[in-house]
Amino acid sequence: MEDVPLSVLLVALFLLLILSGFFSLSETSMMAINRYRLKHLAKQGHRGARLTTQLLVNTDKLLGVILLGNNLLNTAAATLVAVIISMFFAHNDLALLIGTIGVTLAILIFSEITPKVIAAAYPEKIALPASYVLTPLLKIFYPVVWFVNLFVQGLLILFRLKLNENTTHKMSPEELKTLVLEAGHFIQKKHQSVLINLVDLETVTVDDVIVPRSQIEAIDLEADDETIHDQLLTCHHTRLPVYRGHLDNVVGIIHVRKIFNQMRDGKITATILEKVMQEPYFIPSATPLFSQLQLFQENRKRIGLVVDEYGEWIGLVTLEDILEEIIGEFTTHPPTQTSTFIRQSDGSIIVEGSVLLRDLNRKLGLQLPLDGPKTLNGLILEHFQDIPEAGIGLNIAGYLLEIIQTKNKVVKVVRIYPGLPKPGLKE
Repeated sequence: MEDVPLSVLLVALFLLLILSGFFSLSETSMMAINRYRLKHLAKQGHRGARLTTQLLVNTDKLLGVILLGNNLLNTAAATLVAVIISMFFAHNDLALLIGTIGVTLAILIFSEITPKVIAAAYPEKIALPASYVLTPLLKIFYPVVWFVNLFVQGLLILFRLKLNENTTHKMSPEELKTLVLEAGHFIQKKHQSVLINLVDLETVTVDDVIVPRSQIEAIDLEADDETIHDQLLTCHHTRLPVYRGHLDNVVGIIHVRKIFNQMRDGKITATILEKVMQEPYFIPSATPLFSQLQLFQENRKRIGLVVDEYGEWIGLVTLEDILEEIIGEFTTHPPTQTSTFIRQSDGSIIVEGSVLLRDLNRKLGLQLPLDGPKTLNGLILEHFQDIPEAGIGLNIAGYLLEIIQTKNKVVKVVRIYPGLPKPGLKE
């Protein structure tokens, strides 16, 4: 070494630091690269993406060859600095200390921190080209990497740690929602809303979109022909449940258009209804909307009656209700149905007690709890554990509510103050 010129030694030291920096770049970029973007590029035929994907399949071997090269180069750089110091300062302890500090700083700045910061900022631009170098290196040094990994696996077994490569990068629904929301201008806001609703569809049940039994328009087969005829002519729905005697005894579903097609002369009668009605289709309560959407498709149905655990039907759900959960409202309301939200001049909002909490949250931007009752009336009754009187106020989830009207043991009308608390309301 004494015959080697100082300039050659310094160039060698510089090259060692650069090569060590390459391995630091590779390590950080490989770990930071977007795996989904990588899969997309691989499917498009990008060779670098395919090589990177293959390297990331066995992370332990990839890190083994990277850290092997990195540590060898860093050790060689430190040894070379010690040789240079000994050539010029013999065995001077102070010179060795200064040299050690200097090479440590050089490794940190030029071979570790700076390359890793750059790799974290541009992982794709670095990882894909680096794969062309790391792939042959892994083949060359595979025996050494395999031998080192024997000790690694032994330590993992000793500490009872088990790595599952197949689940490392699976994305949860919440992570998927965050990804969609942060897509920015790449996905239109309306499309973002549809995608988020699709993700939520598995957690929403038919109970969240059900039309309560008390609000359902139905036809009694035991009613006189005049009543049935008038009811069909004035109904605002295309499909109606048909019962015999009382609502618990639902016997079918009719399509109003088919009824009119069957009618030639005279009035519509119960006999005509019985000829064209279909068997009722029942849905268990708490069925996820996504599952029910598939069941509607498989059974070729558009409407179903929701039954509770006791077998009593509590309302109905239509295909349109589920589609509206995905893309928003698109159907028109019957002329007799008034708006369930009436804004007042003081900023408060008058709503019906039967309104679904999901509709309230979606249309008014509220955050009322959805893990319990499904309607505003149910939420208020759960809060009081009793039937409240008109004029009483309460605070739920930070929103002040005032009971305007109660009737027949249910809360009919409620005033919501979305902003600050209003004076005079009892907590």
